[in-house]
Amino acid sequence: MGPLWQHLRQQAQQLSERNPVLREYATSHLLAYASFEAALAANLARQLQGQASQVALEGWFKSIIDAHPGIASAAAADINYLETVNPACPDHLTAFLTFRGIQAVQAYRLAHALWTEGDVQSAVLLQNWAANTWSIDIHPAARLGAALFVDHGIGLVIGETAVVEDQVSLWHGVTLGSTLNEAGDRHPKIRRGALICAGATVLGNIEVGANAIVAANSVVLKPVAAATVVAGTPAKVVGDAPASLATFTAKSTL
Repeated sequence: MGPLWQHLRQQAQQLSERNPVLREYATSHLLAYASFEAALAANLARQLQGQASQVALEGWFKSIIDAHPGIASAAAADINYLETVNPACPDHLTAFLTFRGIQAVQAYRLAHALWTEGDVQSAVLLQNWAANTWSIDIHPAARLGAALFVDHGIGLVIGETAVVEDQVSLWHGVTLGSTLNEAGDRHPKIRRGALICAGATVLGNIEVGANAIVAANSVVLKPVAAATVVAGTPAKVVGDAPASLATFTAKSTL
């Protein structure tokens, strides 16, 4: 956590010096806080306050983060991973303050903590506020890993019994849903390093294997083997996944 917090503070200070018009913004959104956890709680509260009327969100969110240290460590992993793999993200500060995928996933983490504690009503309220704010709907019972890359995110839907492991990439318009023919555990399991491209739909209690790629607008109804590429409606294997993707290994020159 220490290195990320240092990066964020340095970048906020650089922003305020480079553009004095934004000095107060950089201060009020980051430099005024003593820790990453406090800044995270305040940032999420600020984004969601319009949905929550007069609820004192910042203090509530900070208490959840303090009680569940894994939330902050997973948030840090998300930010670090996004800054590494996304050529459209110039730095950690931009990821933290502006990327809706980062923000919506952290709101999910808060809701998930409430859900696991048995506070289902509060968890679903927070889910609804986040969906209305970012157009990303993640059920609080779903299980998400860390170092996630949620690119754009608009229209992303993740169902109740879905599992998304570490370093998974999810583009806008992705649905991890059910077929309506299964009860109980009825949503997909997305294994480490898999990539689900824009508009893809994965339905049912099926597995998308580690490092597999689901092409844009595909409809996946059957398990996908690790390190394969599937495409089409219904999705079929079209090849092997490359060992690396150019988008993930080369930052653009700003």
